[in-house]
Amino acid sequence: MTETIPESLSAYGWDSFFSNHFRELNMPDSVPCRIISEYKSSYRVQGDDGERTALLAGRMRYDIDPEFGYPAVGDWVVVLPVDEQHCVIHAVLPRKSKFSRKSEYRQKAGGIKTEEQVIAANIDTVFIVSALDGRNFNLRRLERYLTLAWKSDASPVVILNKVDLCPDPDSHIRDVEDVSIGVPVHAASAIENIGISYIRNYIAPGQTAALLGPSGVGKSALINALLGSEKQATNETRAVDGKGRHATTHRELILLPGGGLVMDTPGMREIQMWGNETDLQDSFEDIESMALQCRFSDCLHDTEPGCAVREAIENGDLDISRYQSYLKLRKELRYIALREDGTLRQQEQLRWRKISKAAKKLKKHKYKDR
Repeated sequence: MTETIPESLSAYGWDSFFSNHFRELNMPDSVPCRIISEYKSSYRVQGDDGERTALLAGRMRYDIDPEFGYPAVGDWVVVLPVDEQHCVIHAVLPRKSKFSRKSEYRQKAGGIKTEEQVIAANIDTVFIVSALDGRNFNLRRLERYLTLAWKSDASPVVILNKVDLCPDPDSHIRDVEDVSIGVPVHAASAIENIGISYIRNYIAPGQTAALLGPSGVGKSALINALLGSEKQATNETRAVDGKGRHATTHRELILLPGGGLVMDTPGMREIQMWGNETDLQDSFEDIESMALQCRFSDCLHDTEPGCAVREAIENGDLDISRYQSYLKLRKELRYIALREDGTLRQQEQLRWRKISKAAKKLKKHKYKDR
């Protein structure tokens, strides 16, 4: 028998995947809801009968699964209603996708604790937003976002906003396409309503998209353009340094006219990596492929004969800055994996000293020949 899914839930992304997991829990009197916003000590959730304020059950608050973490905006949760306006979260349903970053904090017992922080859950499309106003355009930061986006299991799309403020957008688009292998790239202007229809095509009814990027790139303005109204607060970038001011202070899931949802997120000027080295395969496919062509599998790309990476840099086929970005992200991801293993960490530190020394030597040689 095919289950009939309420339209009010399907509009927010409820489908057979979540329904099957919900039935398996077999929790009497419980109902499914989706987290649409998150605050310091509470959540707003959307259910079949409307919105409620939700708190975590005491058991969940003090016995959080270290592999899963706290519920995040976009999660489907199992709640027990208290009244028409309040409920208690007792479980989180398995996720289809999640966008995470590294979070560090000092423990009461001393020492730094490193863990995964889920920024957005159950996202179908990740819009990585940059700006073409000359102040917020950064290819190395874009590579960082792309690496995390590929790991999330959502489909990444790059949005270059403020195209109306750029005298030469085509050259910037080509630069982005060079580092966004296999990822759609669209120029847009929230103010001039340029490219908004292309963005809207990615968000079908029941689908969820998240806009991620630093402050000042125009994420909230793009959402307003998609909504056709000024729902999200926006701020101008500071004239002194060109840095954005936070217009969005919390993550929020918004239902669009005609269906589909978008998530606005606070700007993240510095986003810490979370994952492992294999997560670089999609965002740095070009370098990974070149390394496979090196004569030696443990090539440091320094003085070894038959190094395909060094040859590509010297021939101008690979930008030295992109290669150094690759090394930096790879090093961050390795240290996350090796953090708890002191012996391996010492070995890795020695290895990376050699790699960093080789990279600096290669850069010096590259610029000396110019």
